[in-house]
Amino acid sequence: MFKFEEICELIQLVGSSGVVAVEVEHAGSRLRIEGRTPAVTAQAGPAAAGASSAPQTAPVPSAAHGSAAPEPGAAALDEEILHPISSPIVGTFYRAPNPDADPYVKVGDFVEQGQTLCIVEAMKLMNEIESDISGTVVKVLPENAQPVEYGESLFMVRPV
Repeated sequence: MFKFEEICELIQLVGSSGVVAVEVEHAGSRLRIEGRTPAVTAQAGPAAAGASSAPQTAPVPSAAHGSAAPEPGAAALDEEILHPISSPIVGTFYRAPNPDADPYVKVGDFVEQGQTLCIVEAMKLMNEIESDISGTVVKVLPENAQPVEYGESLFMVRPV
């Protein structure tokens, strides 16, 4: 398990060095720090189950989650102005409340902060995922009924 002081020191080093990302594994815990924005993702392994972890924020969006862009420079610029809506839990992503219903949102829809965007099912519980920002949905990243991980980007929203 990482000590709080160690995590703080790593964050400072990554922030001041210009490194894009660092991932460290120690004593059954894994810590990933991405340097472009202040984002820390700590994932506890089996040895650290039940232990507390550092504050967590959404990871920086990556082009690996979306479709291929025609120009790498244009994709990077586009990704910078989009806001990712990330999964707060591990589970199965569903775009609609049931198989016969229309999706909660589609690409091009305007969403308000607090509006339900999808469901992530975890252990037979349906968790409604709400938008934390108002804007236009630009991308829906996972396919319907696809497994998603904690912190994985689900939607890209262009803020207003």
